[in-house]
Amino acid sequence: MERRDFIKLSAAGAVAGLAIPAVVNAEAGKLPAPPGEVFYTKDSQGRWNGKAATHLPVIETSKDGGKTNVKVTTPHELKGYEHYIVKHVLLDKDYKFLAEHFFDPTKDTVPVSTFSLDNYSGTLYALSLCNKHDLWLSSAEV
Repeated sequence: MERRDFIKLSAAGAVAGLAIPAVVNAEAGKLPAPPGEVFYTKDSQGRWNGKAATHLPVIETSKDGGKTNVKVTTPHELKGYEHYIVKHVLLDKDYKFLAEHFFDPTKDTVPVSTFSLDNYSGTLYALSLCNKHDLWLSSAEV
């Protein structure tokens, strides 16, 4: 085996070793444990224990015909570039990207995002990224 092939195979094995346990351990409707503190949840706040109340995104959904309206709010004040929510990201039930909304802390006063999805049902995940306290994940059923 050539050196380049060995390196490629080793890298692929390392990635699979990290990703597969998270997928296997995920149960329907239950958030997977954060791998290596990549994101935090209400039940797994890691080094930011006590910050969930102001960093965990709150998801509200409503149906209007074939549209699913989603409102994501993070109860966190925006203190200019000193401390603020950078963005919200919306993911589908398979953790695939649906949409995102960036905040401008010089203009926005509250981190609220609204999204409109066509014919969506199932689990929906929202990520809230704080410039000081990392990435927070919550979910809702649509």
